Amino acid sequence: MADRIYLDHAATTPMTDAAVAAVVEGMAHWANPSSPHAEGRAARAALEKARAEIASAYGWAHELVLTSGASESLHLALTRSMAARRLITAVEHDSVLRHSEGAKVLPVTHDGALDLDALRGALAGEGRSLLCVQWANSETGVRQPIAAIGEIVHAAGGILLVDAAQMPARADDAVLRHADLVAVSAHKRGGPPGIGALLVRDFGVLLPMGGQEKGYRAGTENLPGALGYAAAIGQPEDIARMAQLRGGLEMAIRGAGGEVVGEASPRSPMIGAYRMPGVSAAAQLIRFDLGGISVSAGSACSSGSMRPSHVLAAMGWHEPELREVVRVSFGRTTTEGEVDRFAELWRSTADAARARAA
Repeated sequence: MADRIYLDHAATTPMTDAAVAAVVEGMAHWANPSSPHAEGRAARAALEKARAEIASAYGWAHELVLTSGASESLHLALTRSMAARRLITAVEHDSVLRHSEGAKVLPVTHDGALDLDALRGALAGEGRSLLCVQWANSETGVRQPIAAIGEIVHAAGGILLVDAAQMPARADDAVLRHADLVAVSAHKRGGPPGIGALLVRDFGVLLPMGGQEKGYRAGTENLPGALGYAAAIGQPEDIARMAQLRGGLEMAIRGAGGEVVGEASPRSPMIGAYRMPGVSAAAQLIRFDLGGISVSAGSACSSGSMRPSHVLAAMGWHEPELREVVRVSFGRTTTEGEVDRFAELWRSTADAARARAA
């Protein structure tokens, strides 16, 4: 696998060396942080130090509940919030759509952004509302206008939940200023799988359930995971470099007759979605995989089914175009040479498809 190129960092990204070392250290000195003996107290001290470091890395000055990942954080917020009604956008992650029963699903515009007029209308109903919205869409990279959304939600007395699984630490001050609840995940940021957090501005918006984490989550705390998360998130990601890599790739893809999804929208520099006209995403994935390159079609949680993307459908895409899109995502280890190699394979695949159609 050493000679393969990995361009699926939005699904999960390799652990940093510092994160691996921290997890190993945590396992070597493991004890239950809830135990009252000396070993337990030492584990508790290490856990609280990691919690503080994770919060500080994000610039979060409020509460932080450690969870098993962003999906659990979202579940906790959606099911335990002090809100009478739940609002979600039509382009949310599958982990949010699982809670769509009884929720109001709000449309997005053709560029993937939440329809703000629809949001205002939905908030006008009776009872306090919670809105769940992604910082950046995991399939297209399209970013939502968090500041504008936050102002509208709070003017109506609502609660804003931001799914920030794809957000590098300190990437958007608007999240720090406007979000009431923020779901984050370690394995998207170079930390271990199985650990994440829910950032909470005020515990008054959540119903406790008893157990650990100040009564907001049951189960023995994952100390090795928390240590690994703190080690990874404390290492800044070079977003400017990734933006440069993506810009070069998109220039090559446009030159080869491809289409950039959400091109005119603000997007995460770490995610790009591209349509190859006349070639299904399934065929592209096979071609790229055989060529030693790992990409995906949509989010990892749904790409295995190869069903049409609900995100592209919500943006107004139709058959067969919405089945011709793959996602490319960048990480700390991505190099210019790897992106160039992918661009060459993209070009040759697109050229072969045009030749067959001629």
